[in-house]
Amino acid sequence: MKAVLATAGAAVLAGCAGVAGHGSAAKQPVYQCDQGLQFTVRFVNDTAVLKGARGDDVLLRDAGGQGGQTVYSNPRLRAEFGLGASGREAALQYLLQPLVLRCVRG
Repeated sequence: MKAVLATAGAAVLAGCAGVAGHGSAAKQPVYQCDQGLQFTVRFVNDTAVLKGARGDDVLLRDAGGQGGQTVYSNPRLRAEFGLGASGREAALQYLLQPLVLRCVRG
């Protein structure tokens, strides 16, 4: 598990600046974030795989969240989905630095 998280860890920390051009990425939700960052997300069982231009970040489902919100995290990143009145917003919180990005699903 540590190897998977370590391998995937560098992706989002550097910023999900762009979406990788894989065929299946076009079918996945695209989130536009503060500071011009964007990522796609794929939910599989109790994981969320965030894909940006620099690779993947694998997050495990967390017990947090209220109502329709779901929370996923790893040692570096916490992602909360289902925010806002429409449920189309997300927040990425980088745990190693004081940075929270607000994102909207396109």
